[in-house]
Amino acid sequence: MMITYCDPDGDWCCRALHTAHAVFHDADGKLIARAQAADGEAICAFEITGFELI
Repeated sequence: MMITYCDPDGDWCCRALHTAHAVFHDADGKLIARAQAADGEAICAFEITGFELI
């Protein structure tokens, strides 16, 4: 299973579901995703507008 993250600029990226750590609203109300980086070494947090499980 995969998760597709939608970026604020209209772009998107797909990650394996097991790399997803959290999706939450920050103090400013922005939707934030936290996921394992593609290299598998770090956890990245980034703003998104939505996500979809595929």
